[in-house]
Amino acid sequence: MPGAWCGDNGRVSTTKPLPSTDRAGAAQLRAALLAADFTADGLLELLGAPAYAALARSETVPAVRATRGEGALETLVRLFLLQDALPGDRVAQALPLEQALAQGWLTEDGDQVRATVDVRPYGGPDGQDWFIVSDLGCAVGGAGGIGSKDEGVVLGVGGASTTLAGITVRRPVDSALDLGTGSGIQALHAAQHATRVTATDLNPRALRITALTLALSDAPEADLCEGSLFEPVGDDTYDLIVSNPPFVISPGARLTYRDGGMGGDDLCRTLVSQAGERLNEGGYAQFLANWQHVEGEDWTERLRSWVPRGCDAWIVQREVQDVTQYAELWLRDAGDHRSDPAEYAARYDAWLDEFEARKTKAVGFGWITLRKSGAAEPSVVVEEWPHPVEQPLGEAVEAHFARLDHLRAHDDAALLAGHFVLAEGVVQEQVGLPGAEDPEHVVLRQHRGMRRATKVDTIGAGFAGVCDGSMSAGRILDAIAQLVGEDPVLLRDRTPAQIRLLVEQGFLLPA
Repeated sequence: MPGAWCGDNGRVSTTKPLPSTDRAGAAQLRAALLAADFTADGLLELLGAPAYAALARSETVPAVRATRGEGALETLVRLFLLQDALPGDRVAQALPLEQALAQGWLTEDGDQVRATVDVRPYGGPDGQDWFIVSDLGCAVGGAGGIGSKDEGVVLGVGGASTTLAGITVRRPVDSALDLGTGSGIQALHAAQHATRVTATDLNPRALRITALTLALSDAPEADLCEGSLFEPVGDDTYDLIVSNPPFVISPGARLTYRDGGMGGDDLCRTLVSQAGERLNEGGYAQFLANWQHVEGEDWTERLRSWVPRGCDAWIVQREVQDVTQYAELWLRDAGDHRSDPAEYAARYDAWLDEFEARKTKAVGFGWITLRKSGAAEPSVVVEEWPHPVEQPLGEAVEAHFARLDHLRAHDDAALLAGHFVLAEGVVQEQVGLPGAEDPEHVVLRQHRGMRRATKVDTIGAGFAGVCDGSMSAGRILDAIAQLVGEDPVLLRDRTPAQIRLLVEQGFLLPA
């Protein structure tokens, strides 16, 4: 039954109180927020694009300057996003004050009131007005770190959260699992297309905050389960599993939201390798992850070894940092760069000791998508693509696996008998010296989805250019062979590999 709680919910990892998860109370607050236009669109109009973007980075000065007025929207920005203490009579003009105090959304501070949590407007994919709840000062980002040293702190929506939400396959499913739910953003998205959503977290405070996020966003309730990895859900299986886990590779767990408590990249490896048996046939598991680049090892083979049996996989490395960059990033994230210099140096040294002991020379970050195909010979694609992409990518991810199915089901003879069309948004670029008779390189470039670019020879470019679904691949090659004076048999023999690559990468689509 949606809304059930399981696990040990008695302990809370921080002493800071949270609002009541009563949905009737949340509905009252939601109505007041919407009436004041405290929405993503309303904030953009009030603050302007630069201040709105700065606020998303937890840089507040531009927003302070833009909210000097006394209107309801300015009041709510000051209260929930800037965490100011405000006179009760001013707040009462924007919110049902007594109810908000009684339900714990606000607390009294002398003759003024303060918010107990960060409540941040978030625009849903279909224009929904959602609200993400997190701990105060922890909306992610900013030069000062997260603003809290509490081990059980719960962050709001950052770039990683929105990236995962964007790449997730969105199709109607019976069951979805958000593993390591945090503020509940992935569960909120999943609730729009899954009949049943289960959200888990090692931090019981995160489960309470997820319930608040769902209630304040007027989304269906989720089953909330406390525990690590797949332990809270027993033997249950799902059509969709998503996780933005605590993937940071650190010398010791200090912050629950980021440090998984396992050595190196073992947490991500364990999560990926165990996901296969938790997926229903045809189901997807999608993760963000970090992985080590170990001296003497091929990082792509390291990741291939994580893929569970019976699953196709698409793994994309988006970024690589050397160990010093990586350590500095996460020391700043925790605000350690503002601590005692000797303490900062000691922590930095501990990170480098950890990497040296594990022979780690760099750390990769990226996306891992599994699909339970049951194929005897699963397809595992591991690639590096650090370039800009077009979000949301969920449809592109699903289409990638559909194309893999097509290629797996068609040998070279069947491929040449098939018909293909050039994907929308593909253009051809020719690179060479000015005035040269022939280009040095021909590049096909996508302006949609992954926005890939791939070099092809003149045969490949000519083939792609005439693919409109009307002729089979073999007949097109025969025509090209006649045009360029090549043996058509030899051309048919050597071209299928190039066709397969263009289909796999989405430049050509089966008609």
